[in-house]
Amino acid sequence: MTDAAGRPSAIDWVLLLSAPVFFSSNLIFGRGITGEIGPFITAFIRWMGATLLILPFVIADWRGLLAFVRHHTLLWLTLGILGMGICGGFVYWALTLTTASNATLIYTTSSLFIILFQWLFQGRRLVLREVAGMIIAFCGVATIVLKGDVAALMHLIFNIGDLGILLAAIAFAAYSMLLRRPAIRGIAPFSLFALLAAAGAVVLFPPAAIEVLAGAPLPHTGGAWVKLSGIILFASVAAFYSFQHSVMVFGAARAGVTLYLMPPVSIVMAVLFLGERFEAYHALGILLVTGGVVLATTQIRQVAEAKA
Repeated sequence: MTDAAGRPSAIDWVLLLSAPVFFSSNLIFGRGITGEIGPFITAFIRWMGATLLILPFVIADWRGLLAFVRHHTLLWLTLGILGMGICGGFVYWALTLTTASNATLIYTTSSLFIILFQWLFQGRRLVLREVAGMIIAFCGVATIVLKGDVAALMHLIFNIGDLGILLAAIAFAAYSMLLRRPAIRGIAPFSLFALLAAAGAVVLFPPAAIEVLAGAPLPHTGGAWVKLSGIILFASVAAFYSFQHSVMVFGAARAGVTLYLMPPVSIVMAVLFLGERFEAYHALGILLVTGGVVLATTQIRQVAEAKA
């Protein structure tokens, strides 16, 4: 969509700035639907709906997708468990115990866990800037989890929902590392999204079925279906398309940096649409988490883009 001079168009900029809004909407819709639908039922409907919605656009690539599933079944299912199971149904469960504001701020640390895992498992060297960034960001997470009350640490007062979101951030880091496997790099972006959405639907079906048998609530109101549609259309398909388009037009570095807008965007959305209160510890958490992540990762992204 670039102009004659090769510069990004207005639509390109709109999509670039829309990506963090669409990604943030997942936690807003997920928190808003709490209590109306079982968390794993919600996640299953999300990824089954996304699969069916995008399937017509990737039908021409069906042979390649089936070949990948046949030859890399374990990898395909692992990606579904990490990226859509733990980062889907498990997150919706955690949102029954914590706020959308806390969840987004804590989830932002996933990029730091990628750096940590590369150091632990791939022999990657850590530099002082990265270590400092991780320490600052984790201080931000602690501020959120403890609600700015250091005394709570002495009494081990933690919200299990916050810790659940932290586990999901770790799972997303592992998921992101697996996406770099050579077997995946040759798949077209939209086809890859369909593949991963289908994996999510497959791995989420058993826990969703268990929830149904246990009497968990099913969507039975118009409002519930509207929220589910929002999760499918905005938090899944639109978020993916906007981000992938931005990577192609602006490069991975600039597109990735926009995701640092998720904490303030999500908190504003939570205050506007969910009636959550903006507390002083949220402001401090935003500064620490966002600042730490930018410090630890921005230079890496710039170097990576320059090499590309």
